[in-house]
Amino acid sequence: MSRWLSCEGCSELVYAAKIDRNLGVCPGCGHHFAVPAPQRIAQLLDEGSVEFLDPPTESRDPLGFVDTRPYTDRIDGARARTGLDEAAVCATGTLEGSPLAVAAMDFRFLGGSLGAAVGEMVTGAAETALREHMPLLIVTASGGARMQEGPVALMQMAKTSQALDRMRQAGLLTVSLITDPTFGGVAASFATLTDIIVSEPQARLGFAGRRVIEQTIGETLPADFQTAEFLLQHGAIDMIVGRAELRSALGRLVSAATRKPKTPPDAARPELPAVMVDDPFVLPEQGAWDVVQRARNPQRPSALDYMRLALDGFDELHGDRLGHDCPAVVGGIGRLNGFPLMVIGLQKGHDAAELAQHNFGMATPAGYRKANRLMRTAERLGLPILTLVDTPGAFPGRSAEETGQAAAIAENLRLLTGISVPVVCVITGEGGSGGALALAVADRVYILENAVYSVISPEGCASILWHDSGAAPQAASSLRMDPRSLLELGIVDAVIREPEAGAAADHVTAADRLRQAVTAALRDLLSLDEGDLLSRRYDRYRAFGAVDSPAEYEMS
Repeated sequence: MSRWLSCEGCSELVYAAKIDRNLGVCPGCGHHFAVPAPQRIAQLLDEGSVEFLDPPTESRDPLGFVDTRPYTDRIDGARARTGLDEAAVCATGTLEGSPLAVAAMDFRFLGGSLGAAVGEMVTGAAETALREHMPLLIVTASGGARMQEGPVALMQMAKTSQALDRMRQAGLLTVSLITDPTFGGVAASFATLTDIIVSEPQARLGFAGRRVIEQTIGETLPADFQTAEFLLQHGAIDMIVGRAELRSALGRLVSAATRKPKTPPDAARPELPAVMVDDPFVLPEQGAWDVVQRARNPQRPSALDYMRLALDGFDELHGDRLGHDCPAVVGGIGRLNGFPLMVIGLQKGHDAAELAQHNFGMATPAGYRKANRLMRTAERLGLPILTLVDTPGAFPGRSAEETGQAAAIAENLRLLTGISVPVVCVITGEGGSGGALALAVADRVYILENAVYSVISPEGCASILWHDSGAAPQAASSLRMDPRSLLELGIVDAVIREPEAGAAADHVTAADRLRQAVTAALRDLLSLDEGDLLSRRYDRYRAFGAVDSPAEYEMS
């Protein structure tokens, strides 16, 4: 190996040993060089924990393929150049103390192509993870299916996909680490079927390559097309992590799926925290319109503020995996007193730029589908769910209707009514209609002292029923959208008191009180078995508006 390497990112000559010491990253521009699979495993797994899995006894030549050279000669040449048996290396070990199976691909071996041997190795790693009940990490680097194995290579896409589905059914975490490049049959199978997709910076991922697309349809593509940054913007991956932070980031994800105590560690108190009120008559009467104004104060803590202040840590996950990442919905895996949970919130902001960036907290169908994906992931991994609601309502634009806003909300309602893990919702500001309810069907619903929850905005109600938007204060009172009224109606279970000057003036205290409330709720809910949890949730929503006799529903 040359003592000097030319960096593809900055075109500078860099001392090879310096790059090695920096985990294969250019110290000048941050370009990530390719890392051999054995070295990748050594970088990620704890020292002394690695046990390599046996590769297939031999690589097959199912077609007797010959192009300019026999396929078997190409395999022999790749083995001689790389020292590997095939284009993947598999192992088990621990990552920051958590057990993990790893299948790492190596682009140096015939372009990391997916043939029978690689398919067998990835499937074997998944089956080992399934048998040992541990998460699976797949590190991808591939040009696609191996042409020399024809339809046999094609079938590896199906074989590896069904192996990952077995992992999904067993509730075991799967994570992809996308490295450059990942294309074709690998991208269209196990690389994108995992629960969480992490990518290194600038790594490319796609089914058809850039040159194929440009030559086939004559379309000019953006410079960042198919890069990790492009894919994150389009909702195809969860996060981009630089190599120096990979161990800690992956370690947090794996730990969340493998180290779950039954109850939050510091939640031993049986009584309702003093910061919560479940008796409406203890609360002072206040004008509903005044509460609306306080709820809309842009200086109130946002969902991301609560995630930062109330949780011990938070790793944001992105995208609906269908082409979009709605900025009004934020979510990911957090920790509360060391206990992992899935947190999803409707995000507004504190100034005009931030509000516009997050679409004023109004979720698109992609946002609700992102939330749906995260909730399903939480259910598979056995993580409780916390939702933070602050929205004037679902986004009402034409694009939302064209992409199925009503159906996206409805799907979330159906999912939340039957999801098998505890759900806690806190309405932190505005709870606007069905757009709020799509994240507010829960086992415990709390509301902050200066928040509101309503079927429609006061202005909208006034315009429709009073034919006068100036009647909004009267409409707010009639809608009974204030915390005291909601507690009387049984819509919410308790009101979380805000600091004396309000949450807008004291984010830290407001977040601490929310933390206390959620901890108490999880303490109670995690003690229930799944059957009790689901039956109580069903009874809760069945009771709203119920009549004494079913006969009253009959048509006359």
